[in-house]
Amino acid sequence: MKKIDDPFLAVLPYIDLHGLTIVEAMIKTREFINDNLKLKNYKVVIIHGKGTNKLKINVHEYLKYDKRVISYKLDNFNDGVTIVELEGDDREK
Repeated sequence: MKKIDDPFLAVLPYIDLHGLTIVEAMIKTREFINDNLKLKNYKVVIIHGKGTNKLKINVHEYLKYDKRVISYKLDNFNDGVTIVELEGDDREK
């Protein structure tokens, strides 16, 4: 389990993509989003790491085209982490 630097993010559901290929990471990201929408978790964290930025670029490209994603941004404290806001019919307005 990886340490999340920002204490406010520690309570959010997260997935760690370290060590996965890009294809594996995209599949895991899609499944993670599906599962969290079912669980009504509308804010999640994706840990892609810093490394060569290939995972980050591909994750962000996936998130850009997923219609269920309202927004995503790099964490202010750790650019190896992306915070994702998901849509939901029963979200608090």
